[in-house]
Amino acid sequence: MKNIYPILILSVCCSVWARPVCSQKLTADSAARKTPFEWNFKKYRVGGYGEILFQYMTYGTNRYTNPVGATRDNRAEVSLPRAVFAFDYHFGKGWYLGTEVEFEHGGTGATKEIEYNKEGGEIETEIEKGGEVALEQLHITKHFSNAFNLRIGHMIVPVGLTNSHHEPTLFFGTVRPESETSLLPSTWHETGVSVLGYLGDFRYEVMLVSGLDPNGFSSENWVGSGRQKIFEISKMTNPAVAARVEYSGVRNLRLAVSGYCGNTAKNSSKPYAMTGVKGTVAIGSFDAQYVGRNLIARGNFLYGTVSDSKAIYDINRKYFNSTGYPITPFGKAAMAYGAEVGYDVLSFARTNNRLFPFVRYEYYNTGQKIERGAQELPRYKRDVFTVGLNYFPIRDLVIKFDYSYRRIGGDRYNSEDTFGLTVAYSGWFCSK
Repeated sequence: MKNIYPILILSVCCSVWARPVCSQKLTADSAARKTPFEWNFKKYRVGGYGEILFQYMTYGTNRYTNPVGATRDNRAEVSLPRAVFAFDYHFGKGWYLGTEVEFEHGGTGATKEIEYNKEGGEIETEIEKGGEVALEQLHITKHFSNAFNLRIGHMIVPVGLTNSHHEPTLFFGTVRPESETSLLPSTWHETGVSVLGYLGDFRYEVMLVSGLDPNGFSSENWVGSGRQKIFEISKMTNPAVAARVEYSGVRNLRLAVSGYCGNTAKNSSKPYAMTGVKGTVAIGSFDAQYVGRNLIARGNFLYGTVSDSKAIYDINRKYFNSTGYPITPFGKAAMAYGAEVGYDVLSFARTNNRLFPFVRYEYYNTGQKIERGAQELPRYKRDVFTVGLNYFPIRDLVIKFDYSYRRIGGDRYNSEDTFGLTVAYSGWFCSK
């Protein structure tokens, strides 16, 4: 514990006094708003984003098994959370291709296939290794006008602040905000069709996409682990509707509402086992961002429900232990909210470098409400206080340091301290 502080402090100090280098041409925000009428290239562009993460923790890994929460420990981890490579291409006449390939933790993912011709629908694992390689986006868009565009393929589900603006230069902490990423898939991408465009100061997107798999719902991540990535083919027997509307009519301010709704039971790998339940997931979210010259502030609120939560858990425990999904009880309602604010303290100096001290608070509970007769989940009520620094030597490269204090169950269990250091980038490397 004592040896880690000088290392982290030295790293931050070195980053603050580093000489600036040339800036990227395109901003990370343009990557987050991938509508064809905003693409400022004629034929193609190549870009991406990535992160290198170091964390030091004062607690053990047994938060959910130890009676008093995680035991005291001193441990450190280093990882490559993600490296995403994007390629966009204009075929001509308003037809656009958008692609993103994501490498998580430097490994390859494990896919599973159901052999339906075998008794019970046997699950077979084809590859076993940590990490994941995922096709995060692959879609074709037809641009008709600023007000109306049609997209089909694999795309981001823009529910919540983090999914909609998930590049590492668009949030302050060394990791994505826990409040939303512990409740929803992140980054959430599904296959389907969407309509999107601009109407005055409003940007809208409405989509019909493949739904969630209720076999993956869990105590720790609620519906976040229910995305159908565990199998090769996603079911669309129970599709879902998602939508997002953003308002930017006030200078530097962006307000947004988003939502998601869909049944899930028939997306199960064994739908016959889910007879009598619907597993309807309904989520609503509001978020706001103020990005001024020197001041940046963000806030979000999210609330969601799942019908038949106790019945689904009882079915999962009986039929789905072999799938690799977590088989744990989960709440019929979950809630998350949070806010962060930072100010560029180098704005008074003659430099293009930017340094944002920031503070963040988050609350999230995957067991906000529990069905009658279901197991209570007090350990899954969590709130986090975070302070840190974000240093931008150039616009699309950031070095982050932070400290987080996490309370479990409203201080009923041991608290958790985390120190983090991240180097991250986001931008477009070339275009033509």
